[in-house]
Amino acid sequence: MTLPPADWMERRGLAALIAALDGRARFVGGAVRDTLLGLEVKDVDIATPLLPEDVMERLTAASIKVVPTGIAHGTITAVLPDGPVEITTLRRDVSTDGRRATVAFSDDWQEDAARRDFTINALSADPQSFEVFDYFGGLEDLENLQIRFIGSAAERIAEDHLRIMRYFRFLARFGQDQVDDEAFLACTAAAAKLENLSRERVADELLKLLGTADPGFAVSQMLETGIFAHIIEAVDPNASIMLYQLVAREQRLNLAPTAIRRLVALLPKDADKASQIAKSLKLSRKQQKAIGERLLPGLGGNRPEPDTAPTDIRTFAYRTNIDAARDVALLFAEETALPDMLAQLKDWQPPVFPLTGGDLIEQGLKPGPIVAKSLAKIEAEWIAQGFPDERWVRKFVADQDLTLLP
Repeated sequence: MTLPPADWMERRGLAALIAALDGRARFVGGAVRDTLLGLEVKDVDIATPLLPEDVMERLTAASIKVVPTGIAHGTITAVLPDGPVEITTLRRDVSTDGRRATVAFSDDWQEDAARRDFTINALSADPQSFEVFDYFGGLEDLENLQIRFIGSAAERIAEDHLRIMRYFRFLARFGQDQVDDEAFLACTAAAAKLENLSRERVADELLKLLGTADPGFAVSQMLETGIFAHIIEAVDPNASIMLYQLVAREQRLNLAPTAIRRLVALLPKDADKASQIAKSLKLSRKQQKAIGERLLPGLGGNRPEPDTAPTDIRTFAYRTNIDAARDVALLFAEETALPDMLAQLKDWQPPVFPLTGGDLIEQGLKPGPIVAKSLAKIEAEWIAQGFPDERWVRKFVADQDLTLLP
């Protein structure tokens, strides 16, 4: 079998890179897999039996910028006009402990392929003839959308415990409900090992899983078998139902999935508990803030029932932002109310409150706590009236005895 033509093969500088390696290279991993599936290829990776220092010398001589991104492990990055290409020297594992591996360089293509996780990820292709090399039945698995570990599933997982989560991510992306019994049992048996991994690695893989087109089945399997309990300490009792409902709504409305929105579907609907979990996963401050916004008490979160959303979605958007409001509607609105909520948010930008404390002081209010209290009172009335223009605000202020407002 040969790779069919694809746009990524015409990237500027790629032919010169292959020539600099004297043809001693193959395309590997996702570029081969996704091309065979007719999917868009984002990242191009190359393997070579050449040592990393030799690769750097050859590329430098060919006037190709090179960065030693992981040279100790055999990886360098070639900076091409249409994007970077990672080049890794063939390797074999010397020792593994479930978190990291000690490797030695090799010149054996099959030995290098054997250290990868799944058969569909061990495919490689000659960059000149485009012949595909398959040592472990990956082509058949790709045709059947079957996700299988290379060799013994238990051994592959023992080498790197994160492969448990990678299995379910690839199941969600390619396999859907085509579960491999050996892989599934091995993942379940070793699930507790996930607790030994850094939270950053676990969170990264979790968000990748939730970012797939439809993670519903894979996540439900992880929940039912208890695997998910080793990733986060608690989930919503209706986590599977909420995720399925959310994905269905996204697909029906042709909305791009976002991992944080889907994570909120799984988390307890208590803002404090959800915040603790987000921190334990070492999520970024921006991600933690996004989760908190979607679970604000009395608005997005702290609700016993999933079908409860803010009664005024524009007020919620004003207090937070449009993205948070849209997510809250998708997550919590009743089916009959959802279209109107989304319509209210479409092409609407939260206005800026056209009044400041200085304006009130100019109106005769003495500086102090009363200014902030009065401003909050006026803003609340402005919101209740549907965000009228500045003329309404000025008239409202003029008609009030400001000292009596708070």
